Amino acid sequence: MQAQELLVALAGGNTVSGALLAERAGVTRAAIWKQIEALRARGVPVESRGTAGYCLPWPVQVLGLQEIRAALPAHVRKDLGALELHWEIDSTSNEIQRRLGTWPDLSMVLAETQSAGRGRRGRAWLSPPGLNVYLSCLKRFDAGFAALSGLSLAVGVIVMRTLAALGIQGAGLKWPNDVLSDAGKLAGILVELSGEYQGPCAAIVGVGVNVRLTAALREQAGQPINDLANLAHGEAPDRNQVAASLIANLVEGLRQFERDGFAGFVDEYAGHDLLRGKALHLQGALGERDGVGAGVDARGALLLQTPTGVLSVDSADVTVRRA
Repeated sequence: MQAQELLVALAGGNTVSGALLAERAGVTRAAIWKQIEALRARGVPVESRGTAGYCLPWPVQVLGLQEIRAALPAHVRKDLGALELHWEIDSTSNEIQRRLGTWPDLSMVLAETQSAGRGRRGRAWLSPPGLNVYLSCLKRFDAGFAALSGLSLAVGVIVMRTLAALGIQGAGLKWPNDVLSDAGKLAGILVELSGEYQGPCAAIVGVGVNVRLTAALREQAGQPINDLANLAHGEAPDRNQVAASLIANLVEGLRQFERDGFAGFVDEYAGHDLLRGKALHLQGALGERDGVGAGVDARGALLLQTPTGVLSVDSADVTVRRA
């Protein structure tokens, strides 16, 4: 029995004896214990109940392509390119990069777990199986890089649309690409571009959404983090529904961005902007600046009201903190 099969066996949240698991798989109890430890090493909170066996603290939904496709509207299934689901991969964005030359527009990769998931500035993105959603999308554009200004902010709006569709409230957007709640980071966005500056190019859009976190993961994160389960008063949404809603909103939203650019999202972004009207401290290659957040412009640049006027900041390498 592999770790993936073991997660499926425990997904219901009921206690299952080690002897029964071993009998089902035709392996020894020691082999089951080894795979239990493999799941725990990946961040899955498998609990031991003595001679009664093993269980998870709550039921989980293992991702399934059939379930995800069935939850997609017909027009989204028509526009969707390739759709793959992996048990374990280095990162979903890396997989799209490897297939960049052959995959059609709006192709997507999901994974139960990533061994090298990454966020902004190369930070590691914790990726345990069975708990969250890790997805990357390929979007091709005929225009060059300059036309893609504000894309990461538009993806933030797309994630907020996804949360609204799931009935999740209590989140907002922090420039340039964080989805936050009062208790911490809820989702991360990483956009990587390749191609020509003034010609055809491609964006690999990576999104990680925290559906349910453990206490150990919160400690490992190195920053305040939150999950959908907490915002939904302990009832985490079905992960296949989260994945399907995110896919549908990416297909529709990225088509919209292709037509309208970030200008088509700027008003909606303003409704979720957590920095507008807040005292901010910016630090980056050009030094440090203090001011008050004044929203974002039609290109997606952060506007900072300073004593000498409004400063426009469009470098994602800037660190922005509440003053």
